[in-house]
Amino acid sequence: MEGNIAQHSFPTQRKWRKVAYGGMQPGFDDNHTDETFLQEMVMNANVVKRDMLKVMLDSVSISQYLCIVALVVLVWTHTLNSTITEKFLLILDVSLLGSGFFILLLTAKMLSFNVLLSYTIKISFFITGLYVLSPIYHTLTRSISSDTIWALTTSLIILHLFLHNYSGSTIKAPGALDNPNLTSNISLNASIVASLLIASRLPSRLLVFAIILFSLQVFLFAPFVTYCLKKYSFRLHLFFSFVLMSMTLTCVYSLHKLLFVFLLGLLVFVNLVCPYWLIRIQEYKFEINGPWDEAKLCFNITD
Repeated sequence: MEGNIAQHSFPTQRKWRKVAYGGMQPGFDDNHTDETFLQEMVMNANVVKRDMLKVMLDSVSISQYLCIVALVVLVWTHTLNSTITEKFLLILDVSLLGSGFFILLLTAKMLSFNVLLSYTIKISFFITGLYVLSPIYHTLTRSISSDTIWALTTSLIILHLFLHNYSGSTIKAPGALDNPNLTSNISLNASIVASLLIASRLPSRLLVFAIILFSLQVFLFAPFVTYCLKKYSFRLHLFFSFVLMSMTLTCVYSLHKLLFVFLLGLLVFVNLVCPYWLIRIQEYKFEINGPWDEAKLCFNITD
């Protein structure tokens, strides 16, 4: 009898269970864990071990676009110094436009005739509107000093390079799932404003039209063309990048030797130092996963 009374007076404590949405369990605190809690801990489950060669090859895209922007700045400089004529710029614009369409026809697998026709119509309206507005751009910064223009242009180009999407395209490529993000659009707008500022310091309206058309072709369509080229053949992408870097270094060397040293050092830093730095800091990466982690959605929520 006494044993039964003792048994009823001191009931056996229930075993703790790990439940997500079960409320508090009687006899246990809300933050209670048992000895099996840390058995499910996993360390560095999502840490990716990177290969030095692959990181160096991926960084070529950054060097490629740095050289593209450097060539644009070179054309701006020679145009401001009156060493490039209107005729040369117009021929350069037509050549870039034709070569861009040619590369797209060869590399873009999902580029149909209707899509190409749509691009042609849009570019035609774009060029026409640019030509009509060129007198306005010519007098846009007449009341602003040249020093202010150079400072603003330099700041905008740096902002453009800092926010540019080096792994994608400025405009949505055929077959791409995602649209350009906000920072990519800000980068593009910065390059357009910089082009307008430079064009407003030129002497003739036709020269203003030619230099703006050249700049927008490069900043707007060059990332799109290089993106399609990279998707088509990575080897062709590497070959084009190394040819572009060699040509850019040659042109910069003929302009100024100090700028050549700066650009060469920048390319070495991007292609060699930064990949080595990234590989070295991977050994300090420490990640812990376990039963306390929040749930992660493995699908996109769409309408």
